[in-house]
Amino acid sequence: MKLVVSLVAALAATSAFANPPAAAPASKGDPKAAESIVTKVCVACHAADGNSATPANPKIAGLNAEYINKQLTNFKSGERKNPVMAGIVKDLSPQDMLNLAAYFSAQQPKPGTSKDQELALLGQKIYRGGVQGAGVPACASCHGPQGKGIPVQFPRLAGQHADYIYKQLNEFRVGTRANAAAKMMRSIAAKMTDADMKAVASYIQGLR
Repeated sequence: MKLVVSLVAALAATSAFANPPAAAPASKGDPKAAESIVTKVCVACHAADGNSATPANPKIAGLNAEYINKQLTNFKSGERKNPVMAGIVKDLSPQDMLNLAAYFSAQQPKPGTSKDQELALLGQKIYRGGVQGAGVPACASCHGPQGKGIPVQFPRLAGQHADYIYKQLNEFRVGTRANAAAKMMRSIAAKMTDADMKAVASYIQGLR
């Protein structure tokens, strides 16, 4: 009996070496570990809490972590073009990007205010009901009635700078932005007029 037990133990040990435990899954982001990068790099454009005060720079507070990580990864690979961001992410490791995504997704987004109420009212119609006859669907169908988005797939828009929203819509229209759900967004933006884009961007800035 002792011999049998010894053989079983030996075989188990051999099997463990031959088939080591599966590697642990990739770690999630650590917000604390991102703080030094935020302070040294991100704060200049996005503010420490991700609520950029500059219309040209997007608010990234409260965006889904997977969405943020994907954008950083796309900037690094060149799939999403932006010379400033390309220079910033070139020295970031995959873990750095996960950490930053976790950090900014945990920040509280601050609401914005539409500067032109008449324009925003027109934008509200487009956001909620699309552009009848032009084939432009309601923005709310993907980004939600309150602009909170659908995690991973479609980003939060509520409170985002109108200038930034307009710029992204235009980049989708001309094809210079080709990452994420670009194929769908290019198709939508191509059917929008400049006035449509400015109106919906104005509404989104004040959306809560």
